[in-house]
Amino acid sequence: MQFFLEVTLSGLLSGLMYSLVALGFVLIYKASGVFNFAQGAMVYFAALAVVGLMEKGMPMWAAIIGAFVVMILVGLATERFVLRKLVNQPPITLFMATIGLTFFLEGLGPLLFGSEVRPIDLGIVDEPIMSVMDSIGIGISKRLLQN
Repeated sequence: MQFFLEVTLSGLLSGLMYSLVALGFVLIYKASGVFNFAQGAMVYFAALAVVGLMEKGMPMWAAIIGAFVVMILVGLATERFVLRKLVNQPPITLFMATIGLTFFLEGLGPLLFGSEVRPIDLGIVDEPIMSVMDSIGIGISKRLLQN
């Protein structure tokens, strides 16, 4: 029974994450008409920007704002130098351009911010609900029920 509950909870949470990714693809496609495969690389680049700016001594809130500004510039540059030049081209051309953008961002990120693994302290204490842990042996975070 414990295994069934763990797998069910894990599946629900994984499905939630997949649905958010799918929603991002749909929103971008409906807004621009381009199926943007660089979406994941852009999130990766933004995360590297946050960690890289925090290593430079910025507090987390300033690093998040800085990464937001960096990603605005990346988005504007993508539109100006990649997508604008491909207006009225076949959809496969735009599709391939976003795949190329993915490779470009996945190379540029480590080049600018480093490729070593670094921890990031979010300041979130993750404690299980002990009554659930003691009764059925599944660790469910207290943070899950607080929000």
